[in-house]
Amino acid sequence: MTSPTLLISDLHLSPADPATLRAFFTFLYQRAQHASALYILGDLFEYWLGDDQLDDPFYAKIANALAALRQHGVSVYFMPGNRDFLPGPRFAQAAGLSIIPDPSIIQIDGLRVLLAHGDAFCTDDIGYQRYRKLARNRLVQWIWLNLPRRIRNREAEKLRNKSKAMNQRKAMQIMDVNAGAIQTALRKYNTPVLIHGHTHKPDIHEYPEGIRYVLPDWHQGQGGYAAILQGKIQLYRQLEEGLSQPSNIQTDDC
Repeated sequence: MTSPTLLISDLHLSPADPATLRAFFTFLYQRAQHASALYILGDLFEYWLGDDQLDDPFYAKIANALAALRQHGVSVYFMPGNRDFLPGPRFAQAAGLSIIPDPSIIQIDGLRVLLAHGDAFCTDDIGYQRYRKLARNRLVQWIWLNLPRRIRNREAEKLRNKSKAMNQRKAMQIMDVNAGAIQTALRKYNTPVLIHGHTHKPDIHEYPEGIRYVLPDWHQGQGGYAAILQGKIQLYRQLEEGLSQPSNIQTDDC
């Protein structure tokens, strides 16, 4: 029996949202273990300050849960998002996954698919794109990762608060993807399908160049995913019944 390829994004896992962590673990155990591969297209975590975050039992437990998938023969791929773009080799090894660039092209059952986190397509938000370019500068990242963790925690909190305040003043349309940027990407990479997250607006959009699938975000135990099987893509905007209210997954020791 053929196993599907699953794709998720925007879980924003943090100790402040234990319901989503429980739903994620249940999804791994009941759904992802039966997949051929799992692609995480960014923002798995609310923030990732560096691989020393694995010293925290909460994050170590998530890495262990992902590593367990590999023992079941499931390949796991992680694409950095705008909240967790600093994963390193320690995280990859601990979670048993491969880190892939944004964007990436995959071939599944003869279907050529472009994967992205999605924030690079929000080109109308000029301020954010300026920040994105700076944050992904290798020198800036090296300096950041060599700061003491307490300073990184403090500065990250300042950045999150600043981002929330700025987003409240921005027009909603500039925080969504730009249609021209999407069409340019489909032409550039010669793919009929694009799958991304980031916008928290799950939907399916058609263009002359191809189809765009937007993955659901996860919050308070609710979430969704996409599945590719035999060349067909299904978007699940919500977790199936029985997955969203797990009862046998313990997370209070995180």
